[in-house]
Amino acid sequence: MSIIDKQIADHYTWGNNCDGWHLVKSNALSVIQEHVPVGGAEVKHYHKHAEQFFFVLSGCATIELDGQIHQLTAQQGLHVSAGQVHQLSNQGTEPLHFIVTSTPPSHGDREEV
Repeated sequence: MSIIDKQIADHYTWGNNCDGWHLVKSNALSVIQEHVPVGGAEVKHYHKHAEQFFFVLSGCATIELDGQIHQLTAQQGLHVSAGQVHQLSNQGTEPLHFIVTSTPPSHGDREEV
Protein backbone atom coordinates (compact mmCIF):
# COMPACT_ATOMS: atom_id res chain seq x y z
CA MET A 1 0.00 0.00 0.00
CA SER A 2 1.35 3.44 -0.84
CA ILE A 3 0.34 7.06 -0.47
CA ILE A 4 -1.53 8.52 -3.44
CA ASP A 5 -0.17 11.86 -4.67
CA LYS A 6 -2.04 13.83 -7.34
CA GLN A 7 1.26 15.34 -8.49
CA ILE A 8 2.45 11.95 -9.77
CA ALA A 9 -0.94 10.36 -10.61
CA ASP A 10 -1.77 9.41 -14.21
CA HIS A 11 -3.10 12.58 -15.87
CA TYR A 12 -5.36 12.93 -18.90
CA THR A 13 -7.28 15.73 -20.59
CA TRP A 14 -10.83 15.65 -21.87
CA GLY A 15 -13.41 18.00 -23.35
CA ASN A 16 -12.40 21.64 -23.60
CA ASN A 17 -9.43 22.15 -21.22
CA CYS A 18 -10.70 19.69 -18.59
CA ASP A 19 -8.26 17.53 -16.60
CA GLY A 20 -8.42 14.24 -14.75
CA TRP A 21 -5.97 12.51 -12.41
CA HIS A 22 -6.40 8.75 -11.73
CA LEU A 23 -5.90 8.41 -7.97
CA VAL A 24 -7.07 4.78 -7.89
CA LYS A 25 -7.30 2.63 -11.01
CA SER A 26 -8.12 -1.04 -10.52
CA ASN A 27 -10.42 -3.62 -12.10
CA ALA A 28 -13.08 -2.95 -9.47
CA LEU A 29 -12.67 0.73 -8.55
CA SER A 30 -11.81 4.07 -10.13
CA VAL A 31 -11.22 7.28 -8.17
CA ILE A 32 -10.45 10.37 -10.25
CA GLN A 33 -9.91 14.00 -9.27
CA GLU A 34 -11.14 16.26 -12.05
CA HIS A 35 -10.91 19.94 -12.98
CA VAL A 36 -13.48 21.67 -15.20
CA PRO A 37 -12.96 25.33 -16.15
CA VAL A 38 -15.83 27.82 -16.15
CA GLY A 39 -18.15 26.95 -19.04
CA GLY A 40 -16.76 23.41 -19.40
CA ALA A 41 -19.02 20.37 -19.70
CA GLU A 42 -19.07 16.70 -20.56
CA VAL A 43 -21.51 15.20 -23.05
CA LYS A 44 -24.79 13.69 -21.86
CA HIS A 45 -24.30 9.95 -21.37
CA TYR A 46 -24.91 6.89 -19.20
CA HIS A 47 -22.97 3.83 -18.08
CA LYS A 48 -24.38 0.33 -18.54
CA HIS A 49 -22.50 -1.16 -15.58
CA ALA A 50 -20.74 1.55 -13.55
CA GLU A 51 -22.33 3.47 -10.74
CA GLN A 52 -20.67 6.74 -9.79
CA PHE A 53 -20.39 9.19 -6.92
CA PHE A 54 -19.49 12.81 -7.67
CA PHE A 55 -18.11 14.84 -4.73
CA VAL A 56 -17.33 18.56 -5.12
CA LEU A 57 -14.09 19.84 -3.57
CA SER A 58 -14.44 23.46 -4.76
CA GLY A 59 -16.57 25.40 -7.19
CA CYS A 60 -20.11 24.52 -8.24
CA ALA A 61 -21.12 21.50 -10.32
CA THR A 62 -24.33 21.41 -12.30
CA ILE A 63 -25.38 17.81 -12.89
CA GLU A 64 -28.37 16.94 -15.01
CA LEU A 65 -29.56 13.51 -13.89
CA ASP A 66 -32.46 11.87 -15.73
CA GLY A 67 -33.71 15.34 -16.74
CA GLN A 68 -33.49 16.89 -13.26
CA ILE A 69 -30.92 19.64 -12.54
CA HIS A 70 -28.80 19.42 -9.37
CA GLN A 71 -26.44 22.17 -8.15
CA LEU A 72 -23.62 20.88 -5.94
CA THR A 73 -21.23 23.10 -4.01
CA ALA A 74 -18.14 22.26 -1.97
CA GLN A 75 -18.56 19.23 0.31
CA GLN A 76 -21.71 18.01 -1.47
CA GLY A 77 -22.07 14.86 -3.55
CA LEU A 78 -24.47 13.00 -5.82
CA HIS A 79 -24.82 9.26 -6.49
CA VAL A 80 -25.54 8.20 -10.10
CA SER A 81 -26.75 4.64 -10.58
CA ALA A 82 -25.83 2.57 -13.62
CA GLY A 83 -28.17 3.35 -16.52
CA GLN A 84 -29.01 6.89 -15.39
CA VAL A 85 -28.48 9.54 -18.07
CA HIS A 86 -26.31 12.36 -16.71
CA GLN A 87 -24.22 15.36 -17.71
CA LEU A 88 -21.85 17.42 -15.56
CA SER A 89 -21.05 21.05 -16.33
CA ASN A 90 -19.46 24.07 -14.69
CA GLN A 91 -21.93 26.93 -15.00
CA GLY A 92 -20.37 28.72 -12.02
CA THR A 93 -17.93 31.61 -11.80
CA GLU A 94 -14.84 29.70 -10.66
CA PRO A 95 -13.04 26.48 -11.68
CA LEU A 96 -14.69 23.25 -10.54
CA HIS A 97 -12.67 20.56 -8.73
CA PHE A 98 -14.35 17.28 -7.80
CA ILE A 99 -13.77 13.59 -7.14
CA VAL A 100 -15.64 10.96 -9.14
CA THR A 101 -15.66 7.40 -7.82
CA SER A 102 -16.83 4.63 -10.15
CA THR A 103 -17.40 0.94 -9.55
CA PRO A 104 -16.68 -0.87 -11.70
CA PRO A 105 -14.53 1.69 -13.56
CA SER A 106 -16.54 3.69 -16.10
CA HIS A 107 -13.91 3.98 -18.85
CA GLY A 108 -15.08 1.88 -21.80
CA ASP A 109 -18.59 1.73 -20.30
CA ARG A 110 -20.04 4.97 -21.69
CA GLU A 111 -22.94 5.46 -24.07
CA GLU A 112 -23.55 8.99 -25.35
CA VAL A 113 -27.15 10.16 -25.61
